Amino acid sequence: MKTKNLIALEGNQAIALAMKQINPDVVAAYPITPQTEIVQVFSEYVANGEVHTEFVTVESEHSALSACIGASAAGARTMTATSSQGLALMWEMLYIASGARLPIVMTVVNRALSSPINIHCDHSDAMGARDSGWVQLWSETAQEAYDNLIQAIRIAESVNLPVMVNMDGFITSHAEEVIEPLDDEEVKHFVGEYRPLRSLLDIEHPFTVGPLALQDSYFEFKRSQAEAYKRVIPVLKRVADEFSKITGRKYDLFETYNLDDAEIGLVVLNSTAGTAKEVIDVLRGEGKKVGLLKPRLFRPLPVEELREALSKLKVIGVMDRADTFGGFGGPLFTDIRSILYDVPNRPIVTDYIYGLGGRDVTTEQIFKVFENLENIYNTGKVESLVSYVGVRE
Repeated sequence: MKTKNLIALEGNQAIALAMKQINPDVVAAYPITPQTEIVQVFSEYVANGEVHTEFVTVESEHSALSACIGASAAGARTMTATSSQGLALMWEMLYIASGARLPIVMTVVNRALSSPINIHCDHSDAMGARDSGWVQLWSETAQEAYDNLIQAIRIAESVNLPVMVNMDGFITSHAEEVIEPLDDEEVKHFVGEYRPLRSLLDIEHPFTVGPLALQDSYFEFKRSQAEAYKRVIPVLKRVADEFSKITGRKYDLFETYNLDDAEIGLVVLNSTAGTAKEVIDVLRGEGKKVGLLKPRLFRPLPVEELREALSKLKVIGVMDRADTFGGFGGPLFTDIRSILYDVPNRPIVTDYIYGLGGRDVTTEQIFKVFENLENIYNTGKVESLVSYVGVRE
């Protein structure tokens, strides 16, 4: 049996290590808290000659993604990383990257959007970009973020779509965990040599990037782009199966925890899922049928699979680390509730907005969420479909 290679790394360091092992052709990036450490550590790999990457230092995040778009269109395996306001500054270029079907992979270390200025975790940055055409993977731990990034390369290059790998700022990015990385050669073999679908440098097969498309053609471009996302789920499953064979770590569209016989369920992304699992263990010990679903793939949304996993529950609480100002609950809640709209005897679905700006999320708060869900289960009455957890009134 192969001896496990266990090392202690921060989440950012784990991402930088994965990038080193992937050895992309081009990385263009701009520093922003709490992502900075990723490109700082990776730049040291470049300076030390441990990778053959062209590292492009730019004057802004908009420029970073612009450079990535140019490099990817030229046929280079391309990566970057950002957070919060940096992702917001990339806004225009997010749509250009996805519309041009460029397989760029970007780590987003999730951080609140200003104003007021805040450097800590919530999901408003990536949730704001959820409809920009990027595949979104979410990561509970440093190990999952590392594993997701390696798989993201294969997914992006198989479907020719950009992929965003999310992990919680400071909570995951700066917390040290024991992880089990792959050997460099294993990663090299897994991601393989990049063979771009097309390249601007291929003068024998010229093509146009960024053409003008008016009323007579734009709609068809967008319809074609929508069709491309149908390939993501089968590709993700195949890549996860191959990854499992070399690591023993199994990934899917989402993770369930004690959900099979549950009557009350919680849906939550990223690091808070770990806290919720501790609460579920205690409640299970008291004989309560509670469980959890943690989405890994959020875009494209695996509608049928989520519906099947959640439809047998009686009451569902969705925890959103982002708000939709003027909307009806958080973005995860609105998706989950709409998925279940046509289910016979559909569950009651309520939303709990929490942890904005890095506000601590405690087991006590999650116990209260389950207490509220149990009360709904027992009475059938909902006082508020959208409520706020851990905020001072």
